[in-house]
Amino acid sequence: MTSNLLILYEAPALGLQLAIDGILIGAVFALAAYGMALVWGVTNIINVAQGEFVMLGGLISILGAEHGLPLWLTVPLAAAALYALGWLLFYTVIVHLLGRDMFNSVLATFGIAIVMQQVMAHVFGAADRIAASSLGSWFFLDNFVVISKMKVVVFAACIGLGLTLAWFLSRSRKGQAIRAVAQKPEAASILGIETRKVYCLTYSLNAAICGAAGALAATAYTIQPYGGLSYTVRSFMIVVVAGLGNLGGVIWAALGLGVAENFAGFILGTQYQIAFVFGLLVAVLVFRNWRLRRQRKHLE
Repeated sequence: MTSNLLILYEAPALGLQLAIDGILIGAVFALAAYGMALVWGVTNIINVAQGEFVMLGGLISILGAEHGLPLWLTVPLAAAALYALGWLLFYTVIVHLLGRDMFNSVLATFGIAIVMQQVMAHVFGAADRIAASSLGSWFFLDNFVVISKMKVVVFAACIGLGLTLAWFLSRSRKGQAIRAVAQKPEAASILGIETRKVYCLTYSLNAAICGAAGALAATAYTIQPYGGLSYTVRSFMIVVVAGLGNLGGVIWAALGLGVAENFAGFILGTQYQIAFVFGLLVAVLVFRNWRLRRQRKHLE
């Protein structure tokens, strides 16, 4: 570890490379986390299958590319497929969790995640996969800093999708209905909003967001059926740090996590990178719990 820190000190360009790579992958984390925040805020359900939605979207995108579809067309294909899956899961499983204890939703969606992992491994295989891209890279600082053009495209697309979703929630009729149900479901129901349809739209929309995020990620990063848990943990941590309904906070928390994770992977070793994410989650939860207790004492 000390030797790696020394390398970073002696080669600032390497630190810049790690920071850029972390920011670029952070946009994918932000998109998945925003979907989790949406479902959590509206339905009070923590979707533990979030990462599996991302993986499935990526695998569908790769399958479409292997059958001759342009990469840009595989993104709406994955989003549409995941929207349909989200609709199906809502009316078969999620609808029975509405209004119940949050622990039930964690158990149920964890079961969905396990089933999805096994089905994806059976259909697509367990190996790491990626959709080939021929965009090339940019080279800076005498080739010490390399930026993949495809990763920049993925970054821009994820940010664009997140902003489009924010516009949809604030400007469209359905988006306003989602916000109304999130704030006061009883009052929204009295005003004629069909809350169950809004819950279904929210969950399906989240699945579509994850599908698009996975399809974009698959063009620049490896995807495999058992990689969903790390995305779920990242999404949960980002939402806890940023808070529900805070798009700006989600983006900054996701970009910060991407950078921190990259540096931790280099300093501690890539084999400890995911362990760092889990450890950071524990630290965040402990800190939030301490902060809430302190606020309660002040109120008393």
